[in-house]
Amino acid sequence: MNKILDKINSPKDVKKLNIKEKQELSQEIREYILDIVSKNGGHLASNLGVVELTIALHSIFDVPNDKIIWDVGHQSYVHKIITGRKEELKTLRKFGGISRIS
Repeated sequence: MNKILDKINSPKDVKKLNIKEKQELSQEIREYILDIVSKNGGHLASNLGVVELTIALHSIFDVPNDKIIWDVGHQSYVHKIITGRKEELKTLRKFGGISRIS
């Protein structure tokens, strides 16, 4: 079974989805985050709480031309997934991983 998440590589992909698909995507993103955080650690509750909000922001705004600023990185996992970094999120809390300072 193809997952909607597998087809999301940019905010443009999110814009193409209908409401039902966005609801399914929300569930798939939650499961993805749960899987990663259960293995690597990280900020679970704050990210699970902003799934629909992040999908809505990416559905309305023209990212990256429109900027979204998160007050803390604790809420940014969904944004990273939607903006093409879902595989890199697997390196969360690992040396040289996605959280590195650059």
